[in-house]
Amino acid sequence: MKIVIAPDSFKGCLNALEVAKAMRMGVQRVYPESNIEMIPMADGGEGTVDAILSSVKGVKIEVSVTDPLGRPIQASYGLIDNGQTAIIEMAAASGLTLLAYKEKNPRITSTYGTGLLIRDALERGVNKILLGIGGSATNDGGAGMAVALGVKLQDSEGKALPLGGEALLDLAEIDMSEINPRLSEVKIEVACDVQNTLCGSEGASAVYGPQKGASPDDVRILDAALKNLGEHMSLVKGTNLLELSGGGAAGGLGAGAVGFLGAQLRGGSQIILEVSNAEEKIKDADLVLTGEGRTDFQTAYGKVPVGVAALAKKYSVPVLVISGSVEGSPDAFFAQGIQSCFSVSEGPGTLDQAFAKAKSQLERTVWRVMTVWKLGRDSVN
Repeated sequence: MKIVIAPDSFKGCLNALEVAKAMRMGVQRVYPESNIEMIPMADGGEGTVDAILSSVKGVKIEVSVTDPLGRPIQASYGLIDNGQTAIIEMAAASGLTLLAYKEKNPRITSTYGTGLLIRDALERGVNKILLGIGGSATNDGGAGMAVALGVKLQDSEGKALPLGGEALLDLAEIDMSEINPRLSEVKIEVACDVQNTLCGSEGASAVYGPQKGASPDDVRILDAALKNLGEHMSLVKGTNLLELSGGGAAGGLGAGAVGFLGAQLRGGSQIILEVSNAEEKIKDADLVLTGEGRTDFQTAYGKVPVGVAALAKKYSVPVLVISGSVEGSPDAFFAQGIQSCFSVSEGPGTLDQAFAKAKSQLERTVWRVMTVWKLGRDSVN
């Protein structure tokens, strides 16, 4: 019996590796001799590097960078493929968790530190960069990142703009002449699981700005600033980045990565599945277990369980989803290769209580599910 375990994290509770280990414990209570492959998943946010390094051979590199407010910090990224591929989380240098609540201010926060991580990877000779952009504290369209990589952003008098989203209101010229030359030699893929465009009512500032500390006035200012940046980037790039699906991800870093770095936006789970060689591991499995913190209607839009199920469906491998909570009918996912969904929740209780018992409840739920699964298999055989 070969079982592949490929869950996302239970956000705010268990990381993907912890979820996978708890699931493995539940499986082993029923199938102690089974061959279990663990593929902890991620969506490009915090935990992406650790998830990949738990299933792929690689190392962590620590770098001196700056946080969203320009303060010096240490951040790390991963190297795999014998040092040829870098796995970078922008949250490591430009993430919201690096700021205290009162420090959140997307008018002045910057992705400069993320640019320093990319620069270090380029200097180490990588030929591919996988950039996760979840969990950002910024709304600068990747401008700070670009500056760290040699791009000059100037006002109408030719002066360099200060860092931060608000300063982009004064952007008059983008000078790419001194951008890091190694960028032209490197393939960059961005893990992006949202469809928001750069500006407007569904843009970066309006949708995600408030959680980064933006007031309604801030949102209006930042949206205008990103529109100005987007117009100038579009002229340089020769394509309309204002309409780019996913361009509004991470405070506009999605558009900035395409415009400044020539990157490609791709689904986060799709990238992780490829990097971890998941298809090779899944194709001869008897069963795949996946899950996430909450399975609901949004799961169908590129979330981890659906990405995992799409691979398994190619080889007619059954998939069971075991999540922190499940809303709606599991039948809605059947066409996507998911046989059924199960909730870890064991009755009423507070969120804190659920978090405290999550690991043991997850293991117990998997044990129950696998017990029923075994009964079904045994009756057929």
